[in-house]
Amino acid sequence: MINFSQLSLRRGPRLLFEAANLVIHPGQRIGLTGANGTGKSSLFAMIRNEIHADSGDLTFPESWVIAHVAQETPAVDTTAIDYVLQGDAELSQLLTQLAQAEQNNDGHLQTQLHDKIGLIDGYTGRSRAAKLLHGLGFTAEQQEHPVRTFSGGWRMRLNLAQALMCRSDLLLLDEPTNHLDLEAVYWLEEWLRSYAGTLLVISHDREFLDRVVTHIAHIEQQRIKLYTGNYSDFEIARAEHLANQQSAYQKQQSEIAHIRDFVNRFKAKATKAKQAQSRIKALERMEKIAPAHVDSPFHFSFFEPRRLTTPILALDKASVGYQQTPLIDNIKLHLAPGDRIGLLGPNGAGKSTLIKLIAGELEPLSGKRREGKDIVIGYFAQHQLEQLRPDESAMKHLQRLDPMATEQDCRNFLGGFGFNGDTGLEPVAPFSGGEKARLVLALLVYQRPALLLLDEPTNHLDLEMRLALTMALQEYEGALVVVSHDRYFLRNVTDALWLVADGKAAAFEGDLDDYRQLRLGRETVNASADKSPAANNGKKLDRQAAAQQRQKLQPLRNQVKKAEQVLDKQNAELAKIELQLADTTLYEAANKEKLKDLLQQQAATKAALEQAEMDWLEASEILENAETAEV
Repeated sequence: MINFSQLSLRRGPRLLFEAANLVIHPGQRIGLTGANGTGKSSLFAMIRNEIHADSGDLTFPESWVIAHVAQETPAVDTTAIDYVLQGDAELSQLLTQLAQAEQNNDGHLQTQLHDKIGLIDGYTGRSRAAKLLHGLGFTAEQQEHPVRTFSGGWRMRLNLAQALMCRSDLLLLDEPTNHLDLEAVYWLEEWLRSYAGTLLVISHDREFLDRVVTHIAHIEQQRIKLYTGNYSDFEIARAEHLANQQSAYQKQQSEIAHIRDFVNRFKAKATKAKQAQSRIKALERMEKIAPAHVDSPFHFSFFEPRRLTTPILALDKASVGYQQTPLIDNIKLHLAPGDRIGLLGPNGAGKSTLIKLIAGELEPLSGKRREGKDIVIGYFAQHQLEQLRPDESAMKHLQRLDPMATEQDCRNFLGGFGFNGDTGLEPVAPFSGGEKARLVLALLVYQRPALLLLDEPTNHLDLEMRLALTMALQEYEGALVVVSHDRYFLRNVTDALWLVADGKAAAFEGDLDDYRQLRLGRETVNASADKSPAANNGKKLDRQAAAQQRQKLQPLRNQVKKAEQVLDKQNAELAKIELQLADTTLYEAANKEKLKDLLQQQAATKAALEQAEMDWLEASEILENAETAEV
């Protein structure tokens, strides 16, 4: 077992752990979580004996073989499959010795080496390596390509395969899904669930953790606490713990109270009015997980888009590709306000290419791309992180978008994305990948886009920022198209899935669980249409009718949204006034005029609130009747 006993570690002046205790038993699969900078990667470095604790002990059996994913990949001529075989160090050594013995015609040594190779099941080594590469998305042809010919992301997959190839007792994985597509993530989950050794994994993918781990080791306040169960179990357990700490819990409780008050005031309409229904769902989500994230440093929301049109953007029989060779043909897509589409498909099928076409970075090879007049498109992709100006601060990037913005306004806005204090004034050059991703997202939010295109937006984001982005997108009014291997994120921000595969892009009739089964080959799921032409045509007409209905009802939905915003504003104003009225010193003789003024403001605000409630109810009823008529 691995035993952390009274462990303390500093990195420079910063204390990461102090008197931390943790026991990990053989065969356990541990998810290591905690905010960025709490010491997760440093803990891995200690296990690998790269750094040493300041005090305390870290012990595990000396005989254990430890595997981890290398961060660098040499640009060598070794083939991919031979590179992966090197992950089994003992087998590689025996094969090298065998080759030398054959060259020397040493029959006796050859016999000994063949016996040793047989004892470690070495003759299946090449097939094991091939299976690992296949699972991680390499074709049979690619397995024979030299390592130097692969790009950075594919080299990281090679390093992962090499780590999995090792017959290890302990496997250390630091963000293993970052360079994988959804298909490879599915495969890796299955592989890790059958791994016989002890697993320690750092990941910000909560669904990956839910499927793989048996325990969560959470780092906070210089301590490591072990929770039994997966990540969802941990969230609930930590929420219960924080709920007992009233000072931390109060912040979250006030938000729940606001939503509950909203629902109660419209209880009679809660089963009909869509806005009230969405608040009920939000309340259910918050009550379950929000306490576990009450201390999150990220709090932001999307502004109302500068301009919305219907449709926002349309592709009509468009094809897209490179060098006049189509990768995807006959794309028909109409994006209206409120549409939320997640793109699925194997690596290389064209998901990112389709995003670029929608963004206008690629022109259609045929067909048409039509964009709404004066709309703003927000496009997030990994290459944009490198387009930030390294010598400029986050503040400067924001002021470049809006020269009229005051420094305080910029500070307040950037604070919601975790750039607090002087962090927003420092050059971005030394920023981590996560910090750069947060800044790019902040700049997108500030531009108030009508269409958001997100290509793997969560890759460098920690769990807290992923949750904050998820919650913000649930209230976003524009259209959204997203590519992500984070299934929790996809489930919570998209309403429809499209499959990009075999040169086509079309609606996927199943959900993410259906897609998982499809990719694992356990059952056949119809990806785009029923086999019968009649059923296919019927579903096509249904989708067209649904799109037309969304367009027709959008003005009414906007009216309801505006009425709700007025309602929220009046509620906030009334709460502010009543907070002042709660001050007992206000009722002293010297404050008589101030009290009178506040009481008048209270009466006026209550009247305005009552009118806002009536306007909201009227708008909701009109929308409800319109939706009923459509049905």
